[in-house]
Amino acid sequence: MRHQAEHGKRSGQAAAADPLLVEKVLTGLDIGIYVTDAQERIVSVNPRAEEILRWSAALLVGSNAHDALHRSANGTLLSPQECKLTQDYQHEFTIRAGSAWFMCGDGGLLPVVWLVAPYRLENGDPGTAVLFHERVFDPEMFGTYDPDHVAALTANLSLISATTTVLTSHVEIAEALRQVVQLVLPRLADWAIVDLIDEHGHVRRAAAIHYHDNRHVRVEELEGSLPPVPPESQMPLSRVLKGAPVSRISPEDYSVPPDAEMAVVQRRLFATTGMHSAIAAPLRGRGGSILGALTLGRSKERPDFTSTEITLVDDIAHQAGLALDYEQQRRVAETMQRYLLPQLPRIPGLEMEARYYPAPQSSRVGGDWYDAFTLADGTLTMVLGDVTGHDLRSAAQMAEIRSMLRAFAWDHTSTPGEIVSRLDQALVTLDAPTMATLIFARLERTADSSWQLAWTNAGHPPPLLLDRDGHSRFLDAENDPLLGIVPFARRQNFTTTLTPSTTVVFYSDGLVESAARPIDTGLESLRDHAARLAHSSLADLCDGLISRVRAAGHDDDVALLALRVTDPQMVPCTPKTQINSASPT
Repeated sequence: MRHQAEHGKRSGQAAAADPLLVEKVLTGLDIGIYVTDAQERIVSVNPRAEEILRWSAALLVGSNAHDALHRSANGTLLSPQECKLTQDYQHEFTIRAGSAWFMCGDGGLLPVVWLVAPYRLENGDPGTAVLFHERVFDPEMFGTYDPDHVAALTANLSLISATTTVLTSHVEIAEALRQVVQLVLPRLADWAIVDLIDEHGHVRRAAAIHYHDNRHVRVEELEGSLPPVPPESQMPLSRVLKGAPVSRISPEDYSVPPDAEMAVVQRRLFATTGMHSAIAAPLRGRGGSILGALTLGRSKERPDFTSTEITLVDDIAHQAGLALDYEQQRRVAETMQRYLLPQLPRIPGLEMEARYYPAPQSSRVGGDWYDAFTLADGTLTMVLGDVTGHDLRSAAQMAEIRSMLRAFAWDHTSTPGEIVSRLDQALVTLDAPTMATLIFARLERTADSSWQLAWTNAGHPPPLLLDRDGHSRFLDAENDPLLGIVPFARRQNFTTTLTPSTTVVFYSDGLVESAARPIDTGLESLRDHAARLAHSSLADLCDGLISRVRAAGHDDDVALLALRVTDPQMVPCTPKTQINSASPT
């Protein structure tokens, strides 16, 4: 026995001599561990904890463990008095255990069993180690609401509902954020600060609002560009802007020597506003991207934020982040749409007009599009199509189709039907399935100086023709299948001769179709309305048709392309006279 004891002692000494022992143990344990200091700030996290919680150590370290992790069974942030883990944490030199719910980095809740024990930090200060692992679901872990809290809960839910309504309305995001600020001030705070990160990573203080003398006052001198956020900065706002969870902030956090210019700006903010406590919540987009931060602060005699209020602010920031993400997608989509909708060519003997009206409920971009360009011999080529959807993805698919069709259209020896058949085959190579319709048409002079229109129709509403006497009719023909449905289909070709003062209107189904009526009714209404506008200028005709859609409250995109034959005696233009030179892309 003595020999065994001596051997164990020698073994223990050898193990203790390994300077990497603690790191190896913490890394190898199949259990989550985080260590906190005396203020319950997380100072280290082992890899298993990162995996279980779906938080990175870089975001957790420096956070208050209670604010970042501890939740009730319904997801609300517990007060320190309600949190058994925090209460047991405060009992020094004891080892205690229990069960709880932790908030994960992806917003989910994790039921855990935990063990809390005293821990001596590297600098000798007292700390705490929390060991935890996931536990099997236990219905007894669900608590019940205290009836005394029902009124406050109802008020909070009402505030969340109101902010969600504002953020999902169709006003610009800047106006929506101002309306949200008016909802939360003075309900939750005296000050509201909105910091935004643009697509280049630059930070801008977009709003600084103070509720004073029963009104909302914008403090413009606090707004503007902010310094960059260094990756190594551990100041509270810097960490939130890098993706850390909702955090409490106080002037004391910025009383230490600043680790970045951003900390200097924040110190000045607290000094100027007189805030004694604040909350900073990240504005997260889809996929976890950080788009900015919402900071609410209190001054004067108002008490510090409660745990429930912290959760409420985090929820509001979550909704605002999604709205910002939508706004950024909309701006990208609008830029793409402007790029893809071309300048119309000028051709002697013809007038051309085009309009695009985005769906009111969409991201202001979609799959409706038009194109018009001339080939080397002066032939006018026109396309009007519709890719299913009202988002950036549909716009991207539309861009691919447009580029491919332009390239195929360069072959003037092929008929419109043959060109669209090539497009059918090419669409098979796209990564995502495409549901699209289009009309592809060519207009060229014949030997007797008249104009001949040739087209093929891939499942699209028929073009509308208006003659000089005001009569209107659809260029009805049997529609071929939608694009890409039958890769090797033989598509049909149709032709008609256009006389002087004849107008042809190509349009997407948003002009004739709505949930309130069948498309046949919409087509007849379009024909009648266009006939009444037949003698108007081409611009007034297009505006009148679009105004009709707006007045009817249609909820789909509308693309419209119209041409009118003016003077049949004009000679065909040559490539040198084209405004848009022919190009396959």
